[in-house]
Amino acid sequence: MADRATIFLLITILVLVTVLLVFAMKYFSAAHQARLRITSETAYRDLAEKAVTAQAESAAALSSLQGNVATINARLTTVEKVLKDVG
Repeated sequence: MADRATIFLLITILVLVTVLLVFAMKYFSAAHQARLRITSETAYRDLAEKAVTAQAESAAALSSLQGNVATINARLTTVEKVLKDVG
């Protein structure tokens, strides 16, 4: 009888330990996933900031180029007018 009680107690303890291990693994897995999610969100945020900065720089460069093209167009118009007057 004592052997059965010992075996029952041992099996009960093993089952409880297994249940606790499963819940602990689930908790640590969720915590790890949360850390990874925070890391990826931070990376996406940094990437978005870099994209906004690059877009602003591109807009500034485009504006500068448009100004240069307008200046060249005005000069070309003047040169054409001079050539028409000469010719």
